[in-house]
Amino acid sequence: METQQQTWQNMNGKFFQNSITQLVEEAIIREQANGHRLKVCVGSDSHVYGDAINYATAVVFIREGKGAFTFIRKEREIQSISIKERMLNEVNKSVEIAYAICSVLDTYGVEMEVHADINTDPDFKSNVALKDAMGYILGMGYVFKAKPFAFASSNCADMMV
Repeated sequence: METQQQTWQNMNGKFFQNSITQLVEEAIIREQANGHRLKVCVGSDSHVYGDAINYATAVVFIREGKGAFTFIRKEREIQSISIKERMLNEVNKSVEIAYAICSVLDTYGVEMEVHADINTDPDFKSNVALKDAMGYILGMGYVFKAKPFAFASSNCADMMV
């Protein structure tokens, strides 16, 4: 699976050679051994630079009452697409990772949310993709969050893209 071959890093720029499923399982085992209750949020963001689109996908581990940490994957694509297609590409990247890690999360009883960097206010351009994104994420059986509650995409991935 392609997601297993991607390079992941933390917010400090440290790179990891393991697959995201291995990173997630190791993190859950370590954090639960330290007594932390976890929730995982997956989200993606993108920025356009001329003909290039930079994407970042974040897998955020929230330690209940004890902070959080993140794994990030960055990608760059050369293409010219509409805002709706770009928003749905972000959602697809998030769902791809959510799907790759969901069995590990289920094994250890960790909840997951999928965050979309899409504004719920119709006055914003990204809103054109809201219904499709919500349908896709909910249809996959995941908990859906959009702005202003989609911090995994709007904050974590945004900082790294």
